[in-house]
Amino acid sequence: MTQNTNKSSPGKQGDKGTKPKFNTNWIFAIIALSFILFQVFFSRNVTEKATTNMIKDMIVMHDIEKLVVVNKDQAEIYLTQDALSSGRYENLPRPGGGGGMGLQVPKPHYTYNIGDISNFEPFIIETQKSAGYSENELIYPEYVTRKNYFADILGWLLLPALLIMVWIFMMRRMTGGGTGGAGGIFSVGKSRAQIFDKDTHVNLNFNDVAGLEEAKTEVMEIVDFLKNPKKYTKLGGKIPKGALLVGPPGTGKTLLAKAVAGEANVPFFSISGSDFVEMFVGVGASRVRDLFKQAKEKSPCIVFIDEIDAVGRARGKNVNFSSNDERENTLNQLLTEMDGFGTNVGVIILAATNRADILDRALLRAGRFDRQIHVELPDLNEREAIFHVHLRPIKLEQNFDVSFLAKQTPGFSGADIANVCNEAALIAARKNKSVVEKQDFLDAIDRIVGGLERKSKIISIEEKRTIAYHEAGHATVSWLLEHASPLLKVTIIPRGRALGAAWYLPEERQITTSEQLLDEMAYSLGGRAAEELVFGKISTGALSDLEKVTKQAYAMVSYFGMSDKVGNISFYDSSGQSDFGFTKPYSEKTAELIDREVKDIIEQSYERAKNLLRSNMKGLSELAELLLEKEVIFSEDLKKIFGKRKAERLREEREMKNKKAAAKASAGSGTAAKASAGGGTEAGGTVVTAEKAPSGKTAKASAGKTVKASSGSAAEKMLETAVEKPDDLNVTGKSEEVSENSGEK
Repeated sequence: MTQNTNKSSPGKQGDKGTKPKFNTNWIFAIIALSFILFQVFFSRNVTEKATTNMIKDMIVMHDIEKLVVVNKDQAEIYLTQDALSSGRYENLPRPGGGGGMGLQVPKPHYTYNIGDISNFEPFIIETQKSAGYSENELIYPEYVTRKNYFADILGWLLLPALLIMVWIFMMRRMTGGGTGGAGGIFSVGKSRAQIFDKDTHVNLNFNDVAGLEEAKTEVMEIVDFLKNPKKYTKLGGKIPKGALLVGPPGTGKTLLAKAVAGEANVPFFSISGSDFVEMFVGVGASRVRDLFKQAKEKSPCIVFIDEIDAVGRARGKNVNFSSNDERENTLNQLLTEMDGFGTNVGVIILAATNRADILDRALLRAGRFDRQIHVELPDLNEREAIFHVHLRPIKLEQNFDVSFLAKQTPGFSGADIANVCNEAALIAARKNKSVVEKQDFLDAIDRIVGGLERKSKIISIEEKRTIAYHEAGHATVSWLLEHASPLLKVTIIPRGRALGAAWYLPEERQITTSEQLLDEMAYSLGGRAAEELVFGKISTGALSDLEKVTKQAYAMVSYFGMSDKVGNISFYDSSGQSDFGFTKPYSEKTAELIDREVKDIIEQSYERAKNLLRSNMKGLSELAELLLEKEVIFSEDLKKIFGKRKAERLREEREMKNKKAAAKASAGSGTAAKASAGGGTEAGGTVVTAEKAPSGKTAKASAGKTVKASSGSAAEKMLETAVEKPDDLNVTGKSEEVSENSGEK
């Protein structure tokens, strides 16, 4: 579907009744043409200048008819007709000529620049007397004063005209390059929102938005309400006045709004929050008023404000401390228009932000934004769906596994996934491939996460060895810890600003325990611990590790309440307003306690990492030497050195125990079934019988213990214990009955 231009746009072909607008460039063309014509018809012809010797010769030959001194600085010499016809003077202008069309003074034959007017007339008189002129023949200079009115007028008008032209040029630039729109410079307070209606449509719909199923359901309901309002109004429902899309950058908030514009059959206004901010006072509020005025005229419609935090920041919490903040005036006008004394029937507000914590509470209340739609990072299934969307135009190899890419990109947003697909295509094209392969995507992920490889970077042998042991320390400690993230590969090839890197595949979990945090801190410090144990000294290469560990430790103590001494206290401010405060929400004594706890946690994690490396020094050295040899090693290489990861071993042990428990439970169930049929089964000398009871199953052991449970699950577990370990039962000859639901004996 092609986009059509607005009907009211000037210069559109096919509008027969529209008169063409006057182009101001014609003014400059007329001025230039007038100047050229003036030069052609009114400029003086070039008059030859005479020297002092030429004047003396003219006087001796009696060739001068008259002398005219103009403005006391120039003498005009007019020759006699006999002199002109004598042939002594060639290429002279005709007397009175010059093409002046009768509007100018006759042209002289020669001109002479006078240096000192007081000496010029005596010089002329003395020269004539020396040439034998009589008193009646003496020629006396005539003195005239002439004014150049055109030059005077031009001198007065040139500077103002230049200023006016500069002003016109600046105003044309400010109003959008000359077309301006209605009002010209006075349209600065008009709304700059883009309008998408039946003439200008967006070629995007909900099928182009992968994942975000819950968010799509919310906004699709708004679109459906506009298309079929009776479906909701017959039950008494009202259309939501506004919906706020909240989420991290790159998760698809603006894309979702574009899909709404493509799906809705109503006018869609799109504007950025920064468009309300202007250097002129009152412009922001004026643009808000104009936006809602246009929206009311086209209702029902949808207004989308992207990055609303540019104008919606909480009042009184701005960084600048001016008494009259233009942003606050704009916000006040926005609040009034959204839900003030007037009503906006049929105007739905959609807004997007990634900083909902700093928005004003009055903006977030019901009646303005009735819904807050959280657009979070995609999970595994959503990432796979997003990959399918972005892989449509890419030529892939046969039997390509898209789910593999989804597993390799935990924590990636939709924008990151689009970047991965594009980078993979560029890498394949750089290698002159006909299709994009799996390795191209892996290289693209490494390129985005770690940066570009710098194999040409010069690193000494000692530094390379230090880097190898540092990265080997990370890999070794993480491999031997239960809650560490699975290791993918380790490299000592510089990428970006890093000299080496260990790549992990973190688990997608919603909550994190203290054990998991401590394990992450321990393997983060494994690099520095390896340097100290192997070389006896430490380096600056652990800067990023120390920064990460310090932030995690402070978060554990002051945010998550994971310190016994500080207690279950959190100083985290979810509103984000503490970013601009100058005081801490705790005393100096508490601050000292937090610092001590953080230091203790980090030191314990560091000692834990060193102890693990001491007990596995042989594997550490083997891994580091392998790194120096290959530069890149994978998890398979670590498995050959250390065996399976500790997490894998523990998981296999738990699975084995569960299988054994399930097998024993099924065996116990079969025994109880036989007993209920009237038979008995001996298990290690103990006879187990089962009887029917009104409240549930009853398992009676020969030791005299009876277990009763209405649900059956606890009874089966205890029955398994009775069959497996009869000696552990309390043999007193008394019959005890335990109910799972009530807990009574």
